[in-house]
Amino acid sequence: MSNALGETEIEVPIETFPIHKEKDASSQASKLPPHRIVLILIGLGLVASAALFMRWDWLPQYGSLILQGLWRTIWILVVTVVLGFLLAVPLGLAQASGPAFLAIPARAFCTVIRGTPLLVQLWLLYYGLGSLFPQYPWIRGSELWPYLRQAWPYAVLALTLSYAGYEGEVMRGAFAGVPKGQLESARAFGMPRFTIFRRIWLPQAIHRALPTLAGEAVLQLKSTPLVATITVVDLYSVASRVRQDTFLTYEPLLLLAAGYLVITGIIVMLFRRMERLIPSKLG
Repeated sequence: MSNALGETEIEVPIETFPIHKEKDASSQASKLPPHRIVLILIGLGLVASAALFMRWDWLPQYGSLILQGLWRTIWILVVTVVLGFLLAVPLGLAQASGPAFLAIPARAFCTVIRGTPLLVQLWLLYYGLGSLFPQYPWIRGSELWPYLRQAWPYAVLALTLSYAGYEGEVMRGAFAGVPKGQLESARAFGMPRFTIFRRIWLPQAIHRALPTLAGEAVLQLKSTPLVATITVVDLYSVASRVRQDTFLTYEPLLLLAAGYLVITGIIVMLFRRMERLIPSKLG
């Protein structure tokens, strides 16, 4: 329709406004994709089949032992990931911008850890240091001896060093990926080095490395069964004991796989939440 001035009015359908598109997109995102529905149904079917056609009468007898193994697995995972990350930050920083006398040992440490099997590292610590310590009376008479004679400190040390070796390389790339212009601008404003590191460099490096850190945490969970080789009671060692005592194969292994799958889902969920929170918390 034309008005008195000869201008033409154009009618725009209300469906073309962005607000309606956003509502449609949100409603579609709230629906589960068909492949996820199929996977959920398959999972429920497998759970129902396992509950109906397999033997689970041994669960009450080994329930406390299973909880003990589950707790030990989670405890070892959390402790080694936290300690390994705290060690990986200086390793990555030394390789990214440190002097040669720090960068070379850090690079050598990461190379050795990544180039040797974790099982070999675990056995070297347990059967190597573990057999050397009793030869020194001052160690046997110290307050640390009740702990050094057990297996779990060597398991924690081996898994921590292994995680730090891999994550040291990840953090090196993350530190190197932060734009240098931001750091130079902060120096131009007179910010101290530690403030630049704490407020600019470290938060962005962690944010860049978080997806890889999540994957490495899952791999760390899958490495925890190796501690059973040095008599540490974890979830895998409990499943092996159930198999030996009951001569059942599939039931304890399925329970073991379900336990690892649940822990993996929790790890992924926590790291995805951290991806949204860490930049605002540390920056």
